[in-house]
Amino acid sequence: MISLILCAAGSGKRAGLPYNKIFYELNGMPVLCYSLSAFAPFADEILVACRAEDEPRVLPLLSPFPNARAVRGGETRFHSVLAALEEARGDIVLVHDAARPFVTPEIIRNCIRCVREHGSAVCALPATDTVAMAEGNILFGHLPHKFAQLPRKDVYMLQTPQGFPTAKLLLAYRSASEDKRQNEFTDDSGIYLTYVAVPHFFPGDRANRKLTYPEDFLPAERVGFGVDTHAFAHREEFDRGIARLNLNYIPLCGVHVPSDRAIEAHSDGDVAVHALMDALLSAIGERDIGYHFPDTDPRYRGISSMVLLGRVMDMVRAKCFRVQNVSISILAERPRLSPYIGEMQKSLREALGCENVAIAAGTNERLGYVGEGRGITAYATVLLTRS
Repeated sequence: MISLILCAAGSGKRAGLPYNKIFYELNGMPVLCYSLSAFAPFADEILVACRAEDEPRVLPLLSPFPNARAVRGGETRFHSVLAALEEARGDIVLVHDAARPFVTPEIIRNCIRCVREHGSAVCALPATDTVAMAEGNILFGHLPHKFAQLPRKDVYMLQTPQGFPTAKLLLAYRSASEDKRQNEFTDDSGIYLTYVAVPHFFPGDRANRKLTYPEDFLPAERVGFGVDTHAFAHREEFDRGIARLNLNYIPLCGVHVPSDRAIEAHSDGDVAVHALMDALLSAIGERDIGYHFPDTDPRYRGISSMVLLGRVMDMVRAKCFRVQNVSISILAERPRLSPYIGEMQKSLREALGCENVAIAAGTNERLGYVGEGRGITAYATVLLTRS
């Protein structure tokens, strides 16, 4: 028999919410319901450790799950899990943070299999950032008392679920309850390690993230769309100083494409990159490039659009997103673009840190301003994912 303990006695303080984050709705469904639904096919009983003041909202959410019931949580995660363990009837117990709603069936199955085969199971991911151990209030500019970098290959980020034989984990928690260090334990594996044995790891998933801060509650994926048009400058305009760019090429995706006409623009006039920047900005909820880089500002006169793209990407990363996919379509009667598509893709892949860059080029069948050779238009669509 498998028991599941869902830790749901937290608050929404760090998330900036005036209520427990397990009630936050993702696509119309509370976070708690995602976790309940994920584990329902695997657990014989589900114990939801929650605060007394949250019970009136928790209990209705449990009604679709006949094997689920609420357990009065404590002031800390430690005390909430201990209270649920005292009521658990299964021989195996899984402990999961209710605020990790994206746990997959594969993770749950692997957790159960690892407990049965090895006696314990801790969901873990290799660290991708450099990790340091420091003492002191270094966040406010103070030097740490001690500082040491840990070998990244030896460091893992622990997730939930974590699974153990119920009796052994309960014994470990009871032992820890007499220990003054109990508040130092931030998960079950630390308690099991201290009082029972070294736990076994199994692979986690980066999508299995915990919702803690405001940015964690943003959608996991964002789609953005952008379009831009520039007119070609005629030779007489160039001669009179009206056109501002070299007549020998036009910039597209950072590539100089030979052309007998220049682009009329304040910056370098890279129409494809401008459409791409607008798509990126729309995906993160920002205003367009005309707002961020106005053509009335002399700082942007003749500036490379690839430089501006770099600044937009800084904004994308600041909001904890990365580019997953890009699709750009360029309409121009001339010059002929197909020989330069590969070079354009390479330029954008390097700038975006994304391999999935598709660029298409076509004419407008001699219709409209594009077909008459008076201008060029680009459309861009992007898919961003949480980084």
